[in-house]
Amino acid sequence: MNEPQLLHAVAAAAVLCLTGHAHAQDFPPRKPVTLVVGFAPGGAADAAARLIAKKLGDDVGQTVIIDNKAGAGGNIAHQYVAHGPTDGSMLLFGSIGPLTIAPHVMKVGYDPFKDLAAVSGGVNFPNVLVVHKGLGVKTLSDFVALSKKKPGSVDFASTGAGSASHLAGELFNQRAGIDMVHVPYKGGAPALQDLLGQRIASYFSAPPTALPHVEAGNLIPLATTGLTRPAYMPNIPTVAESGYPNFEALNWYAFVAPGKTPVAILERWNQAVVKVLADPGVKEALNKHGLTPQPTTRAELTDFMKKEDAKWSAIVRDRKITAN
Repeated sequence: MNEPQLLHAVAAAAVLCLTGHAHAQDFPPRKPVTLVVGFAPGGAADAAARLIAKKLGDDVGQTVIIDNKAGAGGNIAHQYVAHGPTDGSMLLFGSIGPLTIAPHVMKVGYDPFKDLAAVSGGVNFPNVLVVHKGLGVKTLSDFVALSKKKPGSVDFASTGAGSASHLAGELFNQRAGIDMVHVPYKGGAPALQDLLGQRIASYFSAPPTALPHVEAGNLIPLATTGLTRPAYMPNIPTVAESGYPNFEALNWYAFVAPGKTPVAILERWNQAVVKVLADPGVKEALNKHGLTPQPTTRAELTDFMKKEDAKWSAIVRDRKITAN
């Protein structure tokens, strides 16, 4: 090969390399985007994800499909995405449990800080402790009294071992000196179904799933788990003001992606998600569901996750919580 031919070959290879790199950085991806949700349809995570996904798809000009992969408190979905495609075509509506609690409770097939990459915060909200009418309690103090009168006979539902609703219950066990029995479910909808059927006594529920049944008089709300009363439940006291100062167990969801997704694509998704969460129509719709938008930078989300990780790992150690 003579010198001109060599130069031409090198130039062609460089163009091919650059073209391939450009294709690898395509945004939006050249195929539909999958937004994975770790819980069954009908719960808070699913409702929020569907609200956001429609606007997100419209904004970026690509279809965003919801894929519900329920089970193990959301861990199945997180493991699935941790090993998913890295071309920007897969996102996860990650949650507090699998991202900052479950790794301290059980063996999981992913490292939240290595195998998943931060994109942006999503939404947050307090839980609300609700009981069925047949339990015969109307206040949090009534509930505690019943639990102490019959140790180990009062149970509480959660969306899975290591989930936010599980740890809210364990934290309350600790603070109130009671011994509620944990019963894990595959999502908020099936947990709520058994609560309404009086097959379970109580549930630290997400407000979007519980509120319609509270308003219909089928469930009794005892307390919310934030430090202040949410605007949509102004007459329901917080756990903190009901005799347990500084009690806080917020639920939150955040957008993450497979860990090896290129930074350039992660940044573009961050911009797109933040834009959607700032949209007045989306904010209003989320607020109606009791959800507060929580857009962040990628670095802010990582810092937030590390703080939550430290907080809940301490509770897991103190309560000697396991997946069993």
